[in-house]
Amino acid sequence: MTYAPLTIQNAQVLLPSGELAPRDVAIAAGKITAVGTSLEISANTQTVNGNGLTLLPGIIDPHVHFRKPELDHTALDHTELDHTEDFFIETCACAKGGVTSFLEMPNTMAHTTTQTDLTDLTDRLAIATAKSLINYGCFVRATSDRLGSLRQAESTCGIKIFIGTPHGPHSVQSVETSEAIETIFEAGDCLIAAQVGQQHETELTLTKMALRLAKKYQRRLHLLQLSTGGEAELLRRDKPSWVTAEVTPQHLLLDMSAYESMEALAPMEPPLRSMRDRDILWQALLDGVIDFIATGHASQPLVEKEQDHANAALGMPGIETGLPLMLTQAKENRCTIAQVSHWMSTAVAQAYQIPQKGLIEPGYDADLVLVDLSTYRPVRREELKTECGWSPFEGWKLTGWPVMTLVGGQIVYDRGTINTAVRGKALQFGS
Repeated sequence: MTYAPLTIQNAQVLLPSGELAPRDVAIAAGKITAVGTSLEISANTQTVNGNGLTLLPGIIDPHVHFRKPELDHTALDHTELDHTEDFFIETCACAKGGVTSFLEMPNTMAHTTTQTDLTDLTDRLAIATAKSLINYGCFVRATSDRLGSLRQAESTCGIKIFIGTPHGPHSVQSVETSEAIETIFEAGDCLIAAQVGQQHETELTLTKMALRLAKKYQRRLHLLQLSTGGEAELLRRDKPSWVTAEVTPQHLLLDMSAYESMEALAPMEPPLRSMRDRDILWQALLDGVIDFIATGHASQPLVEKEQDHANAALGMPGIETGLPLMLTQAKENRCTIAQVSHWMSTAVAQAYQIPQKGLIEPGYDADLVLVDLSTYRPVRREELKTECGWSPFEGWKLTGWPVMTLVGGQIVYDRGTINTAVRGKALQFGS
């Protein structure tokens, strides 16, 4: 499909300096070509009226689960695989939420051979190519006995490891000893994304081990879903420049009292923590100790979570609400709009060395979101497009809802309408 040049006019544009200023943004061939005032509009240029709206770089969500982690996808044929948390359905929800790129975690059960791992990655990327409305990247799972061949997985954004004992659907996956974990850090040089065991009394010890190994081998490490104040304080004292960390909106905005009002949160991993943990995480994010925000999106209908806690997906849906949740915090002066954009776009692109993403300036990809910061609307279950159709933030009145989302200069979401003809591209990653 060919798209005419497009210019967004009179929006409040977040500039690379962090300033919000009225600007026009011209787009052609998927790229931003000019940012300025009163840009000349040629006869064949489509125009979008951005008056009263704010234009931000598209959100890059670096931690999503688009297929149920309790299923062994190696045992499924493609018909079954496509039906389960379909890339198409979930990326429609992404577009509605202003998410223009995602990194998917390897949600399959433990594999027995390296070739299975690599085939699974290839299959996921192939399905994303055919079905994803937005840009995509995939992690691959690593264990200590399969590292050599995993270096062949050049299309991956990194390898994911579990440190400690995973719970719930993940608990069947092999648990690595500390010696085996060290061999993973010692071999190769690609990014390691580490999920530590979620028992409160052991998390700090396990995070210390990951930091020690990252320093010993100068290995690029990303800590997934920080949830405790102790971990944040550890990073504040001792965080090498090659280590990054993420936090989710739910761990910034909810605490363990939420379990009392929503039984389906009981199997959540990492679990919600105390108000003190929540406040420490917030301050660590503000201070740059925690680098960026990920939703940890996991989609499963409430009825399934409530009926079978032991095998429930251990996350919660978040790709549609992440941006408005955080922009609402900015409007309440807990942070700035520029910080939200940095945490949810720019910093992710920098950490994963994704070129031409995360800023609004000429030469960058036209992955953009227009948001309305003047209107508040509640989170309504019936308006969600994610497959599971629920949110822990149902009823919360939020602002900053996306009005329009562009991927590669193509309008994929426009005031409630999704252009299902758009397809994203595979993300490229630096070393």
